[in-house]
Amino acid sequence: MYLLRRNLQNHQENDSSQKDAKVSELRAALGPLSGRTLKYCADACLRRYLEARNWNVDKAKKMLEETLKWRSIYKPEEIRWHEVAHEGETGKVSRADFHDRHGRTVLIMRPGMQNTTSAEDNVRHLVYLLENAILNLPEGQEQMSWLIDFTGFSLNTSVSVKTSREIINILQNHYPERLAVAILYSPPRVFQALWKAVKYFLDPKTFQKVKFAYPKNKESVELMKTFFDVENLPSEFGGKATLKYDHEEFSRLMAQDDVKTAKFWGLDEKPQNIMNAIEDRGDIESM
Repeated sequence: MYLLRRNLQNHQENDSSQKDAKVSELRAALGPLSGRTLKYCADACLRRYLEARNWNVDKAKKMLEETLKWRSIYKPEEIRWHEVAHEGETGKVSRADFHDRHGRTVLIMRPGMQNTTSAEDNVRHLVYLLENAILNLPEGQEQMSWLIDFTGFSLNTSVSVKTSREIINILQNHYPERLAVAILYSPPRVFQALWKAVKYFLDPKTFQKVKFAYPKNKESVELMKTFFDVENLPSEFGGKATLKYDHEEFSRLMAQDDVKTAKFWGLDEKPQNIMNAIEDRGDIESM
C-alpha cells in the first residue's frame, strides 16, 4: 500500500513538473511581452490555454495569440458598466451575490428577460460580465459557474442562433477553461429546437460542462446540491433563497468594480468620473 501511494505521488510530481515545463516553453515561444499583454499572460493564463489544447504548446500558442489579437481590437477590459447598463435593466444576466461550493463566481442568466434586439450590445454586455466575474474570482480560483433560468423563455425573445454562436466562439476561444459548469434549469420543449442548432458549435470539453436540471427530479436535485448550498440557491433553481435583481443597486456595485478593473489594468480613470457616467446615464434614461 505504501509503495502504491509513493508511486502515485511520484507520478503526480512528474506530471506537475512536465506541465511547469510546458508553461515555460509556451512563455518562451510567445517572446517578449509588455503592458496589458504581459499582465494578461500570467502563468495561470498560459496553463488554461495549454489545458484547452491538451498541453500542445504550438496549438496553445496559436490560440493565445488569436486571443491577444481579439483583445487588442475588442478591448474587453475597457468596457464600462454605463456603456452596457441598458442591456441589464431586466437582470437577464447578473453576477450572483453567492458562490458555488467551490468558491466560484456565479453568473445568473435569464433568457426569458431578454429586453433588447441588438446582437452587438447583447454580446458586449455578456463580455463585460465575463470580465467582471473573473475580476471577482477568489485567489487561486480560475473558473465560474453559470445558472440559466428558463422562466418566460420563448423563441420570439431569445437571441438568434447567429448570436448564440458568436457568444460560444468568444467563450471557447478567448475564455478557455473559465467555465466550470453551465446548468440549464427547466428548459421548455421549445428550447430543444435552439439547442439542436447550437450544441454543434460546442467543443467536446464545453459540451461536457453543460448540465440539464429539472424541478422535482431526484437526479437534478442531487446535481444542484453537488454544486450549490440550497440555503443560498434561489428558489428558481430549487433552492430556499429569493432571487431579487435591483438594477440601481447592481449598477452601483458594477461602478465600484469598474474602478477596480481600471486599477488592475493600470488604466488612468478616476473613480468619480466612472460614478458620474453612471449617474448621467440614469438621468438620460429617466428623461
